[in-house]
Amino acid sequence: MKTKILFRARVLIPLLSILMAITSCGPMVFTTGANLPPPPWFYPNRLEVVRYVYFPNYRFYYDLSARTYIYLEGNVWVRRKVLPPRYNHLDLRRTRYERIRGYQKDDIRSYHEEHNANRGRSNRSS
Repeated sequence: MKTKILFRARVLIPLLSILMAITSCGPMVFTTGANLPPPPWFYPNRLEVVRYVYFPNYRFYYDLSARTYIYLEGNVWVRRKVLPPRYNHLDLRRTRYERIRGYQKDDIRSYHEEHNANRGRSNRSS
């Protein structure tokens, strides 16, 4: 009887410790890419499947799976690991962004044209 209790204690205590450590890590993000952590400015409040994050005030995206920023350079969408100098003043932890849910394709241009074509325009006539 004593050996059963000791065995259970030796097995259950480490298992419970591991379970508690994992659950206390906070929210998790699942992307289609490698299991790299998201950037420090991106912290979701629940479990999500997200590939892109959009910064509407500055009109650029971040691809969580490729870990690249996507922005217009002239009339061409480019992907870079870092933002160009014109965005150096931004604190992305304090900048408003939107999670793009349900879009996993590589071509962000078509998504942007479809969903942001009329953004910022007014329907009122002058």
